[in-house]
Parts: sequence; C-alpha cells; structure tokens
Amino acid sequence: MQDLIEKVRDGNIRALARVISRVENDAGDAAEVVRALYQDTGRAQVVGITGPPGSGKSSLVTEIAKEFRKREHKLGIVAVDPSSPFTGGALLGDRVRMQELAGDKGVFIRSMASRGSLGGLARATAAVIKVLDAAGFQTILVETVGAGQSEVDIAQAAHTTLVIEAPGMGDDVQSIKAGILEIADILVVNKADKPGAARTVKGLEMMLHMGPQGGTRHHGRIMERTAVVEQRAQQERAWRIPVMQTSALKVAGIDKLVEKIVAHGEHLRETGGWLEREQQRSAREVELLLRERLMARLEAAVSPQERDDILAAVARREIDPYTAVEKLFEKI
Repeated sequence: MQDLIEKVRDGNIRALARVISRVENDAGDAAEVVRALYQDTGRAQVVGITGPPGSGKSSLVTEIAKEFRKREHKLGIVAVDPSSPFTGGALLGDRVRMQELAGDKGVFIRSMASRGSLGGLARATAAVIKVLDAAGFQTILVETVGAGQSEVDIAQAAHTTLVIEAPGMGDDVQSIKAGILEIADILVVNKADKPGAARTVKGLEMMLHMGPQGGTRHHGRIMERTAVVEQRAQQERAWRIPVMQTSALKVAGIDKLVEKIVAHGEHLRETGGWLEREQQRSAREVELLLRERLMARLEAAVSPQERDDILAAVARREIDPYTAVEKLFEKI
C-alpha cells in the first residue's frame, strides 16, 4: 500500500485508480490512505454539482471540464450514481456520458455507486476527494446522484456548490422551495435554449430576493449600532449568488460559468470563507466517522438475534423505541 501511496503523490494514474478502489471497498484501507495523504490535501477547489434528474448535469459537467482544460487545469471528476435498493447494482451511466473526456490525460473520471447512502454522495466520497487532491488535481468536480430536494450533503463536501435547474421541470413555486436551492453558491439554468428558460431564471432571481436584505433586526431582537455596522460590512463582503444560463448541447455560457466558479474560489480565499468551509467539512466528516464507528461497535456487541428480539418487542408495543435504544446501548 505504501508504494501505491507514493505513486499517487507522483500523479501515477494507474496507482490512483487502484488506491481509490481500495478506499471504496475497505474502510480500513480508506483510513490508512487518508492518514498517509492528509498533509498533501487542502489545495484543490472542490466543486459540487447537484440538481434534479433531467437537468443535464452530466452533459454540463463534461463541458465545464473541457473549459477548465482549456485553462490547463488538471481535473478530477467524481460522478455518484444511485444504487438499486433491490439488487445493489448501479449503472454508472455518468461515465458513459463523459466518454469524450476519456482520452485526456489531464482528466481523471471516477464513477461511484451510492451503495445506499442518502444525501446524494457515496460513503467514501470524502476520502476519494482527498486522494485526488493529494494527487495534484487543481479542481475536483463532484456530481451527485440527483435524487431530489434532500440532496444537501454536497454543500458540506464542496467549496463551491452549483445547483442546476432546467426549464419545464415545475412551476414557479417549485423553483423557490426551501432546501436544495439554499445550498447554492451559483444557480445554473441549463438547457437555456429551450422555451421557458427566462421564466425559470426569473423564478430563481425572485427566490434570491426573498432572502434577508439587511436592516436592524437579528434573530428577533434589535441590534446595537456597532452590530448593525458589522452586519452591513459582512453583507458588503458577502458573495452575491449569480443565476447563470447555459446550454451544454450548444456549448453556450460555459466559459462565463467557469469564470464564476474560479471567482468564487478566489472570493473564499480572500474573505476567509475557505477556512470556514474546511472547518464545516471537517466537522461533518468526523461526525459521520463517529457514527460509523458506533454502529460497528454495536454490530460487534449485539448479535443479530438479540437485535431482532428487541425490534420485535418494539413492534409488539411491549417496549418503546427509546427503551430499545437504551437496551442496545447497555450492550456496547
């Protein structure tokens, strides 16, 4: 493993692919790899790309990648596809859509199955991002499953989050629903050559204007004058979320979108937002690892029969769920 890790540092693509496979398939290997490479990470801008099915995420990712390559960026792409809840299989179709990038040595594409993980990412996504970062990729694009509004984990894994919408995917109310749109650093209306694009843009801009516009109230109380001044200063430094129009099919608006992605990374570095997002990402990752460790200890300490007996007692209303949790915790 150590030999593979050294080759990853040198940018060896074959070693990189083998290490990522180990990271995906074995939690112990993932821990060993991240420990060894962690000091080499933290340089790449991680760009998350999410949005509903049919919005053209994969096609847009391909065009974004091509534009970054024109700027001589070394690019890593992680495409997460949903796994079947019945068979456990996954099509990994995103890689099929990105075939035209396959011959570019400056682009590394990795398709990953979600393997039952919710929130749009696979369990090992965070570790895979670190491996790509350590391998010297300047920009890492992460395309999520695209399963709906609950898909917000990407905001805690990425520095810059793109939320993709497309015309004809719902009414005006749909475009301003709370949840997934709130995580956007850049809103993108893809397929902007289709009828209804202007209406979709207008709906998204309306959603942005519905947010706080300043003022003297904060969490239901009157703010002191100094606090008002500080709030206004923060608002002046704040990133203004743009609504971009693109067409992956006609390769329109892609260059301007990439400029905004680069500008957002520069904004984060200049304002201290980069470190803030790294702290948020680290807190979330540690929390998830703690949960995994706790569940592993529980599975080791409680036999399947004991667990089934307790769950059956809950179903028969003999004990309540809280008591069941206490009984399980007692066995750890």
